[in-house]
Amino acid sequence: MMARLRYFARETVISLRRNLMMTIAGVLTVSVSLALFGGSLLLTRWAGHGTERIKGGVKLEAFMQVRATDQQIADVEAALSDDPDVKSYTYLDKEAAFEEFKRIFREDPDLVKNINADSLPPSFRIVPVRAEDTPSIQRRFAAMSGVEDVVTPEKALEGLLDVTSKVRLGLIGLSLVLLVSSLFLIVNTIRLATFARRREIEVMKLVGASNWFVRVPFLAEGLTQGLAGAGIATVVVVGLKYGGFDNWFNNPNSVFRLFYLTTSDAILVTALVVVAGMVIGLMGSGIGLRRFLKT
Repeated sequence: MMARLRYFARETVISLRRNLMMTIAGVLTVSVSLALFGGSLLLTRWAGHGTERIKGGVKLEAFMQVRATDQQIADVEAALSDDPDVKSYTYLDKEAAFEEFKRIFREDPDLVKNINADSLPPSFRIVPVRAEDTPSIQRRFAAMSGVEDVVTPEKALEGLLDVTSKVRLGLIGLSLVLLVSSLFLIVNTIRLATFARRREIEVMKLVGASNWFVRVPFLAEGLTQGLAGAGIATVVVVGLKYGGFDNWFNNPNSVFRLFYLTTSDAILVTALVVVAGMVIGLMGSGIGLRRFLKT
C-alpha cells in the first residue's frame, strides 16, 4: 500500500513539474476565481447580518414638514401615545435635528455652515411593538396632517442593498467565468500530461494495470492544482475579513457600523472555497481523462 502511495505521489510531482507553466496558470486562475467567489459570499453575509440587526431594532422616522405647526406636532405625538402598535417613540425638535446633522456631516463644514436649525424638520423616531407592524404604522402616520414622510429601515437601506446585490452578482458572474477558464486549463494540463506519457500508459495497461491505477496520479494532479488555488484564495478571504471588512467599516459613526462579519462566517466561506477548489480540480482531471475512464 505504501509503495503505491509513493508511486502516485512521485508521478504526480513529475507530471506537475513537466507542465510547470500550465500548472502555474491553472493555479493562479483557480485562486483568482475562488477569491472573487469567496469575496462575494463574505459580502452577502456582511449585508445579511447588518440588515437583520437593523430590522431587529426596527425604527421608523416620521419627518414633519419644516413649517409644521405646534398643533400638528402635538396631534402626531398624541396619536403615537395612543397607538397600541407603537412600543416607544422619541421626538427630535429642530435643534436636536441640527445637532445630529452637524454630527453626520462634520467632515463637510461648508455644508454645515450653510444650514441652520430652522431649515430642518422636526421628527419622531418610532419603535413598533412588532417588526411586522411597520407598514401599517407607516401608512397611518404618513397620512396625518403636517407629516412630510415616514421612512422605514427597508426604504433607508434600499439603495445600499441594491448596490450590494449588484456587486455580489457581478463578482459571482466574474468568478464563474474564471472558474470555467481554470477548469479548461486543468483539462488541458491533464491532456498534455497523458499525451506525454501515452506510451508508458499503454504499456501499463498491457501488463494488467487497472484504469484506476492509471488515473490516480492524474486525478491527484488536478486535485493539487485545485487545492493550491483554493489555498491562495483562502488567504485572500481571511485578509478580506480581518484586514478589509473589520477595518473599513469599523467606524462607530459610520452608517455601516451595524454591519459585521463573524469568525464563523470566515470559516464557512473558506470551507466552501476549499471544497470548490477540490471539485474544480477533480472535474478538470475527470474531463481530461475521459479516454482512460472507459472500462
